[in-house]
Amino acid sequence: MTFRDSEHPAVTLPSLQDRIQAYFDRVVDGNVLHGRAPMASDVMLSGNDYLNIGNDPRIVGEQLDVLARHGEDIFMSGAYAQYLDQQNRLEEEYATWLGAEAAALCQSGFAANEGVIEAIAGPNTPIYIDMFAHASVWQGATVASAPAFAFRHNDAEHLRRQVAKHGPGLVAVESIYSTIGDFCQIYDILDVCEETGCMLVVDESHSIGVIGMQGEGLISHLGLTERVPFRVFSLSKAMVGRGGVVVGPARFVEYFRYESTPAIFSSAIFPNEVARFKATLSVVRGETHRRSRISGLGERLRSGLLERGYDVSCSESQIIPLIAGPESETRRLRDALEANGVVGSVFCAPATPRKRSLIRLCVHNGLDTDQIDYILEVCSRIRDLVRPDRWPAGNGRRSRGIAATVEVESGSLSVVGATSRAGNI
Repeated sequence: MTFRDSEHPAVTLPSLQDRIQAYFDRVVDGNVLHGRAPMASDVMLSGNDYLNIGNDPRIVGEQLDVLARHGEDIFMSGAYAQYLDQQNRLEEEYATWLGAEAAALCQSGFAANEGVIEAIAGPNTPIYIDMFAHASVWQGATVASAPAFAFRHNDAEHLRRQVAKHGPGLVAVESIYSTIGDFCQIYDILDVCEETGCMLVVDESHSIGVIGMQGEGLISHLGLTERVPFRVFSLSKAMVGRGGVVVGPARFVEYFRYESTPAIFSSAIFPNEVARFKATLSVVRGETHRRSRISGLGERLRSGLLERGYDVSCSESQIIPLIAGPESETRRLRDALEANGVVGSVFCAPATPRKRSLIRLCVHNGLDTDQIDYILEVCSRIRDLVRPDRWPAGNGRRSRGIAATVEVESGSLSVVGATSRAGNI
């Protein structure tokens, strides 16, 4: 097979032409990810700045001050930059905040996930991955040459059967799942891990900043830090930056810095980014009222959608999915929402199963109740066009064990039913 383009008229790459053609055959009407450009008047639910602090002057000012005084003078691999005092102190702050021995700053959430899986697993280590976990976990398994096995979403008994078949290894889950917005059934998963000799790594990207009195995420909030050895999270969600963090035992974190491929072969984090991360952490820990508002706004939108015939019953958090199914239906839904000034994020294969593409609505503190009510009005208006009664049912497994909702108690967030352990529904 010969591949040709304007710069390389004859390059032989077997199968590439077929793969490119298959892509264009699939997106005849353009990639479903790309709708119209957002306008200032739109109600935006496509970002992950859950606390609405991305432009907070306390954060931006610190970053600009460091940039103005120091510029960018760290042009090297992160493995050579461990002498940086500001970064070391920030990592210590992360560890203290999360009740861990140590933390390592990474270049992205993807790098953190890929790197931690690679550092833990090897060719003889089975990895059991919740089917809704992030693609970076699967990439980590590939890099580690580890055998990887999916288990049904939030299904501890299916996980148990997989471990019985393939042997103890590493289990990878998310505390809040990024596509359908439900909580991990963490108690049931932990029981399986402890009974079968597996280790657990939890991706907390969508609970950090949102859950807990100081935004410390689900695992710390539930007091499970002693039972969960490894956690990772992205700094591009509620932490409004670009980076990632790995937390765990001190010896492991030191080993991770010099044995994880992303840590070795990625450039160091710039000083102005470290300053931004440090300022963000200070702001996030104190913004309890913002976390409270997100919980209330999320419940208002979720209950309103359910009343209007949209099955969002899988959602238990600030992430609310409209699972339209095939990409053609998600495109129809996207266009109808955007025509009425409501913008969400399209998720499709490979981020979702091919017949379960969706629009993700991310509730954030920049919204108000009038905007939530407007979204509901739009969804009523377009219902006959998008036909939610024909959509596939949401297949989140709601947990009696940790959370049906996140609610406000005494001015701070708590997870309902945190001590109950009733198992799967």
